[in-house]
Amino acid sequence: MGHCCHHHHSKENAAGHRHDAGCAPRSEPAPCGAVPTAAETAQGPDGPPSDEEDDRRGSRHHWRIAGMDCPSCAAKIETAVRRLPGVQSAEVRFATERLQVRLAPPGTPAEVEQAIIAAGFTPLTEPRAPLPAPTPWWRSQLDILTLLALMLAAALAGLLSPPLGQALFTLATLWGLVPIARQAWRLARSGSPFSIETLMTVAATGALFLGETAEAAMVLLLFMVGEKLESLAASRARKGVKALMALVPEQARRLTADGPVEVGAAELVPGDRIEVHPGGRLPADGELLTPLAAFDESAVTGESLPVERKGGERLAAGSLVVDVPVQLRVTSEPGDNTVDRILHLMEQADANRAPIARFIERFSRWYTPAMMLAALLVILLPPLAFGADWQTWIYRGLALLLIGCPCALVISTPAAVTSALAAATRLGVLIKGGAALEQLGRIDTLAFDKTGTLTLGRPALSELKVYPPAEHRQALALAAGLEAGSHHPLARALVAAAEERGLTPATVDDKRTLAGAGMQGRWQDQALLLCSPAHLPDAWLTPDQRRELARLRAGGHTLVVLALGQSVLALFALNDRLRDDAEDGIATLKALNIDCLMLTGDHDQAAARIAGQLGIGYRAGLRPEDKLAEVERLGRTRSLAMVGDGINDAPALRRASVGIAMGQGTDVALDNADVALSHNRLTGLADAIRLSRATHANIRQNVTLALGLKAVFLVTSLTGLTGLWLAVLADTGATALVTLNALRLLRFRGG
Repeated sequence: MGHCCHHHHSKENAAGHRHDAGCAPRSEPAPCGAVPTAAETAQGPDGPPSDEEDDRRGSRHHWRIAGMDCPSCAAKIETAVRRLPGVQSAEVRFATERLQVRLAPPGTPAEVEQAIIAAGFTPLTEPRAPLPAPTPWWRSQLDILTLLALMLAAALAGLLSPPLGQALFTLATLWGLVPIARQAWRLARSGSPFSIETLMTVAATGALFLGETAEAAMVLLLFMVGEKLESLAASRARKGVKALMALVPEQARRLTADGPVEVGAAELVPGDRIEVHPGGRLPADGELLTPLAAFDESAVTGESLPVERKGGERLAAGSLVVDVPVQLRVTSEPGDNTVDRILHLMEQADANRAPIARFIERFSRWYTPAMMLAALLVILLPPLAFGADWQTWIYRGLALLLIGCPCALVISTPAAVTSALAAATRLGVLIKGGAALEQLGRIDTLAFDKTGTLTLGRPALSELKVYPPAEHRQALALAAGLEAGSHHPLARALVAAAEERGLTPATVDDKRTLAGAGMQGRWQDQALLLCSPAHLPDAWLTPDQRRELARLRAGGHTLVVLALGQSVLALFALNDRLRDDAEDGIATLKALNIDCLMLTGDHDQAAARIAGQLGIGYRAGLRPEDKLAEVERLGRTRSLAMVGDGINDAPALRRASVGIAMGQGTDVALDNADVALSHNRLTGLADAIRLSRATHANIRQNVTLALGLKAVFLVTSLTGLTGLWLAVLADTGATALVTLNALRLLRFRGG
């Protein structure tokens, strides 16, 4: 496992919230989990930044934002904040309801908070703080219920006295219009003059002056109901994020010399010992101190069955203890456990919008003003040019204004992408944003690293040939005696093979490592050597042993020779086994018409054996630069994704259209990948591609629905077939349908 950079220089300001002035790389064991480290900013090679550099570069401030119903709310907040002096950047992550601002003098956090409030939203200074408790149902719907009551009273009164009914409808319109007009004014002052609130205010006011009071009130009622539906849909879309945040308990049981003490989970630091009882979740990443325990890791890895973990293994925050009380040593920094990093990944994903989302966002910026201009022309041209009735064309112009609202179009892509990312996380596939999600559905070729990706990355003894005077058990005990204590994968494989057979490693004296060759020692006053055949003098091998070595080498085995004196006692053939799901994973990808091939640095015979078992092509003997060149070559004619787990895979992962890292891979691989498989199941690749394709289809449906309804009602409104209230119904209905269609992706299940 590699090392990661996630050290923060935290400062406290007078407002009481945290801001980061930069971060410095630090070498320490990488925390457990399948996601990249949430490094905030890169530090230069000359150490921490000076105060002057801090001032120039600005410091980061974070808030949680209450009151956002759709991605256009996020855009309004960004617009309002970016207008302030000293604000270098402002990003609102709608999925996690967080705002990140980079501030330099003379800007202050207080000014940012005032701008957010002025735009009609609520800033919370602690980014991980829970949002305010929801108000009771009846109170949150009070404005709608009052408007509805006034409209019913107006309708009934109109039967007895039309002027009284007209007056009550006017009162109802004013009741609904005032808060919307106030919000439109706030947004206009904050830099968003072409908001839906502005369109509604103009349309309702115009209808009021035309004497269409009942219709004006209906327009406002439908708009308010649509807003509530949007809010409900946004809440549903964020459900996965909120469930993820709830995985980490707020309290932890820290073990001290004076006994266990209840502390806040945020107070835990690396090295602390903690205790968690069955049914409890881990408050931080940690190393298991208990000899054996079972954990439900489904929330983090997508693995549905509990898994057994042994002492010394690393565990992710949020894992559920199943059977016995456990003790752990904390390994993650505060605010940087696995769940925090997944949340950070989702924030990055929200910021890294899909190309189609970016196009629609740019389109909507000029679309709304253009529609307002078109509505004005509809109002003015027919009466001025052809002497048409002013009231008729003002009415039709107002209807066009409402149809021009871009809400359904703007939300069509973000709603689908957010739902898909949440569904992917539940499946144990972590995708860094809409761009990667979109590209994933287009790939036609997948290139795999071999070791640790298609195979387990743990060699095991597959064949043992023994020659007199030795016998099997003695040869294995001698090899284990030489390799005991070594961390080399081949050494561990030989020691594990001896343990499986119940053998005690032989006592070997004067053990020493032969750099790049093997191990040497003395047994019964004779020199004992364990090395690869290439480092053995030819004279020590008999013709029969040479033939055996050639046979095993042709079979793709990794070979080790045990010699005593100058006689070969045994030949050990070791193999790296395929992952249990490798064949199923490749088969499901082929069923999706995706070509698969393997790129490996291993020798040709070993590569041919693995590729033959899977029925895929391969390139062997590749150095990191060769892998990169091969990926570049393939990428010229194909849409290529690369799957790997090691440091040597990082350049290729970066260069491929989509880089996919295995969950247990190095931090370098994870940082350079666009997608991470937290559960290490290769079948998750097909799930991710199917989900991406389903998201593409969903976005196409949403855009067609949004534009199609607008086109139909545009024609009917201009020809006088439909009026204002149907125009609003078309808009709010389209927004609701688009959102509900996108939420179907939350139910996506793997194949």
